Amino acid sequence: MTDTVERRLHAGPCAGADAWTGFLAAPAHGSPVGVLVLAGSSGRIEDERCRLLAREGMSALSIRWFGGPDQPPGICEVPLETFVSALERLRGDGARRLGVLGSSKGAEAALHLSVVQPGIDAVVALSPTSLTWANVGPGRDGLTLPHRSSWTWEGQPLPFVPYDGSWTPSEPVGAPVSVLGWYEQSLRTFAGLVPAAAVQVERSAAELVLVAGGDDRMWPSLPYAEELAARRRAAGLPVRLVTRADAGHRPRLPGESPAPASGTFLYGGSPAADAALGAAAWPHVLNALLGAGTAASAGQDSSK
Repeated sequence: MTDTVERRLHAGPCAGADAWTGFLAAPAHGSPVGVLVLAGSSGRIEDERCRLLAREGMSALSIRWFGGPDQPPGICEVPLETFVSALERLRGDGARRLGVLGSSKGAEAALHLSVVQPGIDAVVALSPTSLTWANVGPGRDGLTLPHRSSWTWEGQPLPFVPYDGSWTPSEPVGAPVSVLGWYEQSLRTFAGLVPAAAVQVERSAAELVLVAGGDDRMWPSLPYAEELAARRRAAGLPVRLVTRADAGHRPRLPGESPAPASGTFLYGGSPAADAALGAAAWPHVLNALLGAGTAASAGQDSSK
């Protein structure tokens, strides 16, 4: 097992990027591979996932990208330059190959980042979306409405799909809620805005691994992932799609703790199915991030 070192980091605002705080885990002898690890709408810093990657020989940095000092309180017009700043920190520490591993909203950011920012070699998108959604939570003005884009680039908001405010959950009041139907209804309501909001993965030069469960109760990540994979293949670009029909929104990689129970949301899947999806994806995740899988990355590996 690789000996690792850990550091807490802080970066001030610069060149359009927000300030951020983060956690870095890296091999004690350094690494030519740097990975930016992005959580979803929990906003947490992924210490455990960084340690897992560091033990495999990578320098892994996870940052808080909203909800912190000098940041928007919600996922609302977050500058993609913030992630560029974190990648430059990894490059400054000696990384020559750069990857981004994102989950859910973090996967949305990772995919966009690989389109607008040259020099990203690999993206691993867990439970991804194929388009940009509206903000989750308030912007810098403290307001959640009117809807705004989740992301900006060079000061301009990316085109997005709003949420249909008429949707109501089917679960009893006080019970955990599945918001899958909200996303599906919003897609129908605002179908005319979907093409402009699509993440243009056919413009990304990164090696791409997509991981999605068919029982995702947060949003339809498997149809999203299948759409992303189809557009990559149509453009003649490499992609790896790893799926499992009974897994939910939170796949777990080998060595990670089970996802915590939630009294707020229904995520779908089960601890066993989510771990099995992560285990099936793990070889492809390592190959992409370490740079060992380019020649074999054009297919699909589905684990039922």
